[in-house]
Amino acid sequence: MTVKTLQDLLNEGVDGRGVLVRSDLNVPLDDNGQITDPGRIIASVPTIEALVQAGAKVVVTAHLGRPKGEPDPKFSLAPVAAKLAELLGRNVQLAGDVVGYDALSRSEGLTDGDVLLLENVRFDPRETSKDEAERGKLAAALVELVGEDGAFVSDGFGVVHRKQASVYDVAKLLPHYAGTLVAAEVEVLAKLTENPERPYAVVLGGSKVSDKLAVIEALAPKVDTLVIGGGMCFTFLAAQGLSVGSSLLQEEMIETCKGLLERYADVIHLPRDIVVADRFAADADSKVVPANEIPEGWMGLDVGPESVDRFAALLTEAKTVFWNGPMGVFEFDNFAAGTRGVAEAIVTATGKGAFTVVGGGDSAAAVRALGLPEDGFSHISTGGGASLEYLEGKELPGISVLED
Repeated sequence: MTVKTLQDLLNEGVDGRGVLVRSDLNVPLDDNGQITDPGRIIASVPTIEALVQAGAKVVVTAHLGRPKGEPDPKFSLAPVAAKLAELLGRNVQLAGDVVGYDALSRSEGLTDGDVLLLENVRFDPRETSKDEAERGKLAAALVELVGEDGAFVSDGFGVVHRKQASVYDVAKLLPHYAGTLVAAEVEVLAKLTENPERPYAVVLGGSKVSDKLAVIEALAPKVDTLVIGGGMCFTFLAAQGLSVGSSLLQEEMIETCKGLLERYADVIHLPRDIVVADRFAADADSKVVPANEIPEGWMGLDVGPESVDRFAALLTEAKTVFWNGPMGVFEFDNFAAGTRGVAEAIVTATGKGAFTVVGGGDSAAAVRALGLPEDGFSHISTGGGASLEYLEGKELPGISVLED
């Protein structure tokens, strides 16, 4: 695969040129519209900063949340623009639209080293359209903002698994390059798929088996240890014939889980004890019970201490670790110990020389929310879904379109 990088673009020269950057600025907001985890913005800064320092007129496009293809104030990129300006130490203009009058007039007024952030690209229904011609029209309008001598830098790894106008179609209209973040992510994930050092351990959590089924089937034959926690573990426990009380359960996936347990019994490791609660709440009554003794009417919200110890024993001896998905409802203090314990075991493995990757999404959020050292992992990905699809062996449209 031959993909030109940001450094190639800088070597060619960007002084005075317009450069369109597709960043991943999809950060979580609280009810007051405040950013609760700026990780993705922070990760996007190096590419933008390099272009600014080289004298480019930088136009950034990104999305936030899932608006319905029309402007929605609660999904405005205004708080993102403010945080990006703070991190860059310079003014960041925010266009009032995606490719309309305000975006065009602001882009025409840019001088060397200026940064313009377009409003949420998903306010335009053409961004996610299945109609190639419709996406192409939006892509052409984005190109107009940087001019015919412009360039496109793909730096939003969290969206490269989507065939969308600002990710895929734009790259077909402009000279295209992989940004610092995208290049680093692909390099890291290649290490997980191309002869990883063993023992190789994978930790999967999250709520639904169906969300992780493809990656389980892709990785189970290739790894030495596959730890399963989070809400998805209860469907596996049910597949063993155990009662799971009122815990999250995908009944339609039970037979599939039975098959996985039969094929990979020596690889898959499930919790031995569970922290159960009488209701889904931060202040719920809770207790630790064996995995085969979950009381009727109680729900599992975390893996128990014995499970953490067992998982940690496996993870601390691994040479390669990939983690995607929390072990429990880490947002509630009473149900965060499982996620913290597993994460700390991975940090220990890193300290012993292992190559460890946090697969973005809720896992990355948990690292920051629980105050764990980010440098305790070899890499924290910005793209949960994209990371999983890469490991499943799927083609990522936003990467393949960059190939020359």
